[in-house]
Amino acid sequence: MPTWRLLVTPPASGAWNMAVDEAIALQAANGGGRTTLRFYQWQPGAVSLGRHQPSADVDRKAIQDRGYGLVRRPTGGRAILHIDELTYSIAGSAGDELLAGAVLDTYNRLSEGLVLGLRRLGLDAVKAPGTTRTGPDVSAACFEVPSAYELCVGPAKIMGSAQSRRSGYVLQHGSLPLRGDITRLVDVLAVVDEDERARLAATLASRATTVSAALGRQVTFWEAATLLLDGLNSALDVDFYEGELTAEELALAQQLEADTYGNPAWVDRL
Repeated sequence: MPTWRLLVTPPASGAWNMAVDEAIALQAANGGGRTTLRFYQWQPGAVSLGRHQPSADVDRKAIQDRGYGLVRRPTGGRAILHIDELTYSIAGSAGDELLAGAVLDTYNRLSEGLVLGLRRLGLDAVKAPGTTRTGPDVSAACFEVPSAYELCVGPAKIMGSAQSRRSGYVLQHGSLPLRGDITRLVDVLAVVDEDERARLAATLASRATTVSAALGRQVTFWEAATLLLDGLNSALDVDFYEGELTAEELALAQQLEADTYGNPAWVDRL
């Protein structure tokens, strides 16, 4: 049975969270670490841009006025507001047999565990079909439509994920909104006028949801993390052990935070 490390790290800034994800992945690729499942939160809340998304898609002043951070992810996709949510990441060497294969193969494999965890929470969750693709006409909001194998409850997307493969590693992370107004992201997007903002908010409200809205009850970070772990354990047949970041991972994360994710030049690269 494969063995993966489990980390639950304290709430942290967007720059630190992205730096830690990549540090874990790089160390695993270099033989200095093990494939790791991490659950984490964001403090303060932050807007993350996809790796190739124009920074002009968001309203910097609106982000600042609300006290949010702004970061660019190492993975693709569109903007996400990380607040009142659980974020997971799975990072390891590309040689890990459970992370091997084409991108969509890995997505599908990991989604089996995530959807099982959501069902154990009480959600009637399903995977979007593997043929699902986002088109050029979608907005800057990541949760507007699901991509292949992302998770939905009825017609509404509930969990989005993105994957990066470079430097010999696989890194997949995703966002599970637990509660709150799913349309808050629209308040910090750059739009032509308020009519467009209202239209985007209405569209997002009809196409995405939170765990609490779908269940009709509040779900804590720890309840969600416990059942997602249980689902991944069952679906992947992985043995997890609780660990901590190593000294090498912490040092690399500090370097990545300073040079990349906390550097305005990285956010403004597009």
